Amino acid sequence: MWLMMAQKTGVSARNLCDTYGFGSYQTAWGWLQKLRSVMIRAGREHLTGRVEVDEAYVGGQKEGARGRGAEGKTAVLVAVEGDPKRKLGRVRFRCVEAITRESVELFIGDYVEPGTMVVTDGLSVYDHLKAAGYDHQAHVITTGGEIARQELDHVHLVISLLKRWLGGTHQGAVTPSHLQAYLDEFAFRFNRRLSQHRGKLFYRLMQQAVTVRPPTVKALYASKPQPVGGT
Repeated sequence: MWLMMAQKTGVSARNLCDTYGFGSYQTAWGWLQKLRSVMIRAGREHLTGRVEVDEAYVGGQKEGARGRGAEGKTAVLVAVEGDPKRKLGRVRFRCVEAITRESVELFIGDYVEPGTMVVTDGLSVYDHLKAAGYDHQAHVITTGGEIARQELDHVHLVISLLKRWLGGTHQGAVTPSHLQAYLDEFAFRFNRRLSQHRGKLFYRLMQQAVTVRPPTVKALYASKPQPVGGT
């Protein structure tokens, strides 16, 4: 467990096997999944200030555009606190079946404080946010040029870092059924990236582990993991 938190980018189940001599990849993977399951604290504070929201498509064999180009990928909603004149704040992620008005409304309602400025692209699924009580600022990227893209710089950076982490630490071998757990780990690490003491991350994880019941082994292996690519 300490190895998982000591390394800034985390550790894959394959690396854990190699380091500690686990006889079974599934055992190492199960350990890591149980830790990931307690990384998200119930009742977390909502994001505030200025929040950028965007959608990403994660996984699949190759990167592509939205819609048809996203075939085989998992749709993920991403929210990031970010003032153009300040550093990145906290992040939130959620896997969804599709980017729809309903999925967007539930995501933002669960994670963003009402009244907050929410900055998005020009997709129509965000059109209801003003009526829902948010200060919605929409920017059409295709027509708004560089200025419009800059309004979403923070969330685009986070999406890029997420994909780099999944491709680097886990070699892209994360199945859709388990992706949310990996997103939770990335959020846990990212939101504590400025901590000067790695031991505090371990302490916080252990604190949450004794208050949250982890999933059962049967639940973890409902979709049996395979050590493809070393994740």
